[in-house]
Amino acid sequence: MRRAAGIGAIKKKEVAQNRYADKGYELAENELQELSRFVTKFKEHLELFSSKYKNDIRKNPQFRKQFQDLCAHIGVDPLASSKGFWSEMLGVGDFYYELAVQVVEVCMATRERNGGLITLDELMHRLLASRSKHAQQISRDDVICAIKKVQPLGTGFTLIPLAGGSFLIQSVPGELSMDHAAVIQIAEEVGFVSVSILKEKLKWTADRAERILDHLTREGMVWVDAQSAEKNYYFPSLSTRES
Repeated sequence: MRRAAGIGAIKKKEVAQNRYADKGYELAENELQELSRFVTKFKEHLELFSSKYKNDIRKNPQFRKQFQDLCAHIGVDPLASSKGFWSEMLGVGDFYYELAVQVVEVCMATRERNGGLITLDELMHRLLASRSKHAQQISRDDVICAIKKVQPLGTGFTLIPLAGGSFLIQSVPGELSMDHAAVIQIAEEVGFVSVSILKEKLKWTADRAERILDHLTREGMVWVDAQSAEKNYYFPSLSTRES
């Protein structure tokens, strides 16, 4: 019959476990300090890189996008504020805030016609037409980034994905449901929607289709053609895109 472990052996085991735990904490702390030094060093190199290539970052939309992606990987947001190092060094903070203001102006100017929905393509076209020929070049990624900067302000700006990687920009308060998004997708495909089209494409009941279409009509997001045997509903933003 084996003897039970004595009190001395148990205490010895506890001391050993405590030592292992202390050593583990020490190793973890050393690794954390090393990682912190690495990130600090990397940020310093990133600042040197941005200083060297600041003209390319300002003038070349593709280069600017690649630089933003690089910053995102280490948790640095060069657009977080219009003040501070990144803004003073690159001017990108001011650039995106100014572009965001122009985006809002275009959306406000077209809201009466399109009910607060505008395609990214039309928005780009109007922005390019309104900007000075001496202004910095802008890309679709720049416009998307500017829109994301105004979203936290609660202004109602939302990006709605479309087929082919494009977007609709909603510039009025109020969240569009999955049903609304499905109707927009069908309208993009067919050119317009109706109760019968939604019943066929989405397998909806007539009541469900009518409820969604009535809501879109009240919000001014669709135009109604009542001349046909069945009412047809057109999204003016998508109609403009096709024309």
